[in-house]
Amino acid sequence: MATEINTWQIVDGKLVSANNKLSDTGRKEKEDLEVWIKSNPIILGHNLIIIGEQVRTKSGPLDLLAIDDQGNTVIVELKRERLPREVIAQAIDYAADIDTFSIDKLSEICHSYRGKSLEETIEEGFPNVNPEELSININQRILLVGFGIEERLTSMIEWLSNKAEISINAVILNYVKTTSGDELISRTVILPEEIAIEKSKVRKFKIAKSDEPGTYDETELKLRLKKYLSREDLISAKRLRVAILPALIKAKGKLTREKLLVELVNNADANNTTEAGYFFSLISNQLGQERKDFLRQVVGYEYPNHYWEKDNYFIREGCKPIVEEILKELASK
Repeated sequence: MATEINTWQIVDGKLVSANNKLSDTGRKEKEDLEVWIKSNPIILGHNLIIIGEQVRTKSGPLDLLAIDDQGNTVIVELKRERLPREVIAQAIDYAADIDTFSIDKLSEICHSYRGKSLEETIEEGFPNVNPEELSININQRILLVGFGIEERLTSMIEWLSNKAEISINAVILNYVKTTSGDELISRTVILPEEIAIEKSKVRKFKIAKSDEPGTYDETELKLRLKKYLSREDLISAKRLRVAILPALIKAKGKLTREKLLVELVNNADANNTTEAGYFFSLISNQLGQERKDFLRQVVGYEYPNHYWEKDNYFIREGCKPIVEEILKELASK
């Protein structure tokens, strides 16, 4: 049987049905339902922060994009009426696309929506979580939100969760407008919340970090560096190419983080040093990923103040000609 929630109001000692549809009262999905949920996303579940709305994907705009305290992205698809079985294909399509989003892209979405970086958002929203320890977007969760659900969709959600190990759930809302004009929303879920969360941990692993530079020969180093710096889908690679590396090449010695922030303002798309600091943290993350040791073979740094904070950046000895050659080649395209 499809999940339904019914509510009655006690009026003059009698039960009076208080079940309404959003459309019955002139309420709308985008203008009302989304606003309510954004005002307090706890109705979607615990430990969720919304980081984007109407997020562009290859399959169209995603209603809401959230992140949980495990670093999983959460795809939220809203319907102001009953959830049809077809919505599951749409949500999986969104999830497949979100799976390809880099940390840079998610951070841009978050900054556009919340006005602050993804790291700052996580630190403020999850005070007991260290953002450096999270594996961002390794797994995706799907939340389907509506005012009822087709029976077949319930079975599909249960099967996908049990057999396919997909973290998917449905939040069923009930909207009530009482005789006095008060508006209430209650909810239930198809699966216990903790089960859906556990499914998202099945494939979880951490992105390895390192400060060790690569040891590639010149030919291989050029190939890897050129491939990385030519990526248009990775914003940090572009900022390294147009601002950070040129500044390090021109420098006679080491450049501090603060001086490089100014370079991002002058030569990249940062509006001020505060925004540049957010951009630079993403670049620092790229430099610290173990598999990107070719970047560390070219760019060196120190930890002069704190063990977790890179500073005093420089181009390693013998690497300036390589970087100059690649930058010149990419600039000519």
